[in-house]
Amino acid sequence: MNFAVVLAVFPLIFLGELPDKTMFASLYLSSRGRPLSVWIGAACAFLIHVLIAVTIGEALFHLLSPRAIDIVVAVLFAVGAVLAFKATEEGEEAGAEEVIDATRTHAHRVVATAFVVIFVAEWGDLTQVLIANLSARYHEPLSVAVGAVAALWSVAAIAAMSGQWLVRVLPGLLLRRITGTACAVFAVVALVGAIRG
Repeated sequence: MNFAVVLAVFPLIFLGELPDKTMFASLYLSSRGRPLSVWIGAACAFLIHVLIAVTIGEALFHLLSPRAIDIVVAVLFAVGAVLAFKATEEGEEAGAEEVIDATRTHAHRVVATAFVVIFVAEWGDLTQVLIANLSARYHEPLSVAVGAVAALWSVAAIAAMSGQWLVRVLPGLLLRRITGTACAVFAVVALVGAIRG
């Protein structure tokens, strides 16, 4: 495992996920059920999505030439930047509330609800695209997966345990702009690599 890759992946995925609809879903669910149960359901869903994204990223690496990978990565990071800049904090929060079936009773129902909500909400999400990009870029699937899972589990824990405080301290729109800027920088770096390659 390459710890430099883990440390590079963690902050990008962490910042990308903080203002995401899945964070707001976790916030909402934790207000209706036990935070630990919400976290367990979300953590399981995130783990599966990371495995899928890393597999897609590695498949790109084996199918395409290094120059083509740089171009694909640049385009996908650019798309990620556009998605990050387009998202609004209000839209993410409202979207999460529309999807959620609140359940106050048994822990296993809270776990199952959190799993389903997060699993469905993450398809095609910014962080899933970023994880696939990072896997294709670094060619270190285990390191990318560890960094991404740690980041996603951390965000889920923050949302489930103290999410209301976090949203007041770090506005979602600001976090989206930071993520969008980082994606734009990575897109330019990948494009320059493709041109030089």
